[in-house]
This record gives sequence, C-alpha cells and structure tokens, in this order.
Amino acid sequence: MTQPRAAMVPPDIGAAVIDPRAYGAWTPLLDQFDWLRDNGLGVAKVVAPDDSHEPFWLVSSFDAVMQVSKDNQTYLNNPKNAVFTLRSVDALVRGITGGSPHLVESLVQIDAPKHPKLRRLTQDWFMPKNLRNVEAQIRAIAEHTVARLLDSGNEGDFTKLVSSPYPLHVVMQILGVPESDEQRMLLLTQQMFGGQDEDLNQSGIRNLPPEVITQIVSGAVKDFEAYFAALAAERRANPVDDLASVIANGMIDGQPISDRDTAGYYIIAASAGHDTTSASTAGAMLALAQDPAQFALVKADRSLLSGIVEEAIRWTSPVQHFMRTAAADTVLGGQHIAAGDWVMINYVAANHDPAQFADPRRFDATRDGNRHVAFGAGAHQCLGLHLARLEMRVLFEVLLDRIDSIELAGEPARANSTFVGGLKRLPLRWKAA
Repeated sequence: MTQPRAAMVPPDIGAAVIDPRAYGAWTPLLDQFDWLRDNGLGVAKVVAPDDSHEPFWLVSSFDAVMQVSKDNQTYLNNPKNAVFTLRSVDALVRGITGGSPHLVESLVQIDAPKHPKLRRLTQDWFMPKNLRNVEAQIRAIAEHTVARLLDSGNEGDFTKLVSSPYPLHVVMQILGVPESDEQRMLLLTQQMFGGQDEDLNQSGIRNLPPEVITQIVSGAVKDFEAYFAALAAERRANPVDDLASVIANGMIDGQPISDRDTAGYYIIAASAGHDTTSASTAGAMLALAQDPAQFALVKADRSLLSGIVEEAIRWTSPVQHFMRTAAADTVLGGQHIAAGDWVMINYVAANHDPAQFADPRRFDATRDGNRHVAFGAGAHQCLGLHLARLEMRVLFEVLLDRIDSIELAGEPARANSTFVGGLKRLPLRWKAA
C-alpha cells in the first residue's frame, strides 16, 4: 500500500531548527515552533535543499516528544549520531574514529542491553538518599560562590560570577578533580558544547566552518580522555568515596568496563553535569530579574523554591534536542516513520507547547503540574537530574538569604548553539541583604 505523503517542514523553519543563531535569538524560533503545531506539523520532515544533512523528522509537539523519549526499543540512540550533524561532519568524525559516528561513546550514545548495565554502575550514587551525603559540601560551595559575588560589588555578569563556576566546582569536586584543574575543564567543556558560538569557543575566529568546529571538539575529547585516564588509574590504585572511584572500578558481567566506556562516563559527567545546570541557574535569575514581584514572592515563601527550579529547567531547556533512529517502521503523530529514519526530539519546542503548558513563555514559579521533558524520559532520562535540582535549590536558598533585590544591568545574550544552550551573558545589579 502506498504511504500518504509526508508532512514537510517549510524550508525556512527547517533551516532555523539547525541554525545555532536561531537558538541564540530564541523568540523567533519559538514562534516558528508554534506555527508548526498550529498547522498540524508537530511531526514533520526536514529536507535540506542542498543535501547538506540527512533528512530527519522534526518532533515539536510535547506528546510526540514524550512518546519517542519513552520508547527506547523503537527509537535508538546509537546507529546514527545522537546529536544533529551535517553530512560533512559525520564523514569527518567517522574518519577520526575509524567508522563510529561518535567522538565520545557515553550513556547518551549507547542502547540496551549495554546501556542499562552501564547506567546501573552509578545510578545509586545519583539518588537523593546518597546525595544527602554531599549536600553540606555543595552548600559550602554555594556560600563561597555567593560571597564572592557580593565581594565583587553590586553589579556584574552573573554567568561569569556564579552560574558558570558554581556547578563546575560542584561536579569537579564530586569527580575528585583538583580545583587547580577546573579552568582547564571549563575550557574543554566550552570547546565541546560552545564550539558553535564565537564568544564561547575561545578561538577568536568568527563563523567557524563545521569541519573546524569538529576538530576543536575532537581535540577537547582527546584532552578529556587523557586527563581522566590518569584519574581512573589513580582511583583504581587508591579508591576513595567519590564518583570517580565508582566509575574507575566499575564492572559489567564480571569484567572491568573498557577504557573507552570509562572515558565516556567521566566526560559525560564532567561536561553535561556543568553546562546544563549553569544554563538553568542563569535562566532562573534572568526571569526573577525581569519580574521583581515574583522575586519578592519567592524570597518570602521558600516553599516555592522547588517551583523555581523546575520552571527554570523547563523555561531554559538547556539540552535543546537529541536525535534518534527508528529501529522499525512506525507511526508518530500521524506520520509514517520508516526503519532507519532519523528523528529530532526538540525539547525547546516540547517545553513551550501550549497544549501542555498554559502561557508557556511566561516564567511561573507557581506553575502546577510542571511535567516538562527537559531531563528526557524513559531509559535515557538524565542520570544527574536529582543532583541538578539539589545544586539549584541550595544555591537559591543562599542567594535569597543574601540578596534583597536584583535587576538587569544590561542586555542578556544566549549562546548560539543547537545542542546545549542557555545564557552566555547576564548583566545584573543587586542589593545585598
């Protein structure tokens, strides 16, 4: 039987959804996602007029994104890249790796049956019961960070003073990385996730071609791997009570995990555990600076803190998309998806779908039933979600104790990035309590 014609994304929107600058501009992109859903294109195909990338299905409705996220048998992470990639970059990566589309092979790129076995190695460590053991350490880091903010005066860039260094310091302490090496880790993270943004890749070159960006990222991966190989060797010889030791001494089916799996574990913990929480934290501060009444409400009623955290994560959507590959013919949002088709689940779109969230562009710390998909869902739901929530809650407890008011002191700016995004600049003015 002939399949019905696929719903198609208009070329201008198809170009925007893979353009780093569109995510930096933000609001026009949200308008385009609204247009797609309003016109019955919550699942629709993107085809490059110049064939620069493989065709893919753009999933922008909340329900369809959730369906894909939870169905890890039909929609796989590994056969193709789990992040949008141009054909030229894919070929370059495969040349570097000897055929794999992944520069790093971590939990993000692995499917069952291996994925649950790897995930199980650290799953208990990331549960709230265990995280209580590190809460005092996290609070001390938050206190130090906020004290440094106040010591700097009454005005500055919140991203540089707080939202970037704070989660970086937390995750590095958890991994056992010395404070003296944190700037190196920050640079490597920026090279991995900020390579599309001229202000974050630290290359001094505008409009880098994709091939150059890939070489930068590849170099960062190699540096990460070398650093963490030395850390793993030290933790195997002298294990202590930290996440680094858990990873270094991990066993699957009675055998030590491979060097590649060990490196992937460290890299995903070090990189994903930093930039995403940084973006959500800055997003919350932007929203509160723009709405003094909401800042005053939360300062007076700390029971709203969990609402601030969840709303910031939804509103910011730091991980902006993932790609999946259909393992079999299926139907999604009324569209026939063929085995082997590439699928983009766009979390920015899903978390701003008015069918799921009333007035989705408004930041509302009192929002009821905030069932966002920023952490993903199903077997690949973010392993560090409880840690991210804890970090943000503790930091805002300290901030609300030490600051009486905040306001914008300049124009904020978002990173130009299709994958992990958020504010790269947030000039604020504050009044200490």
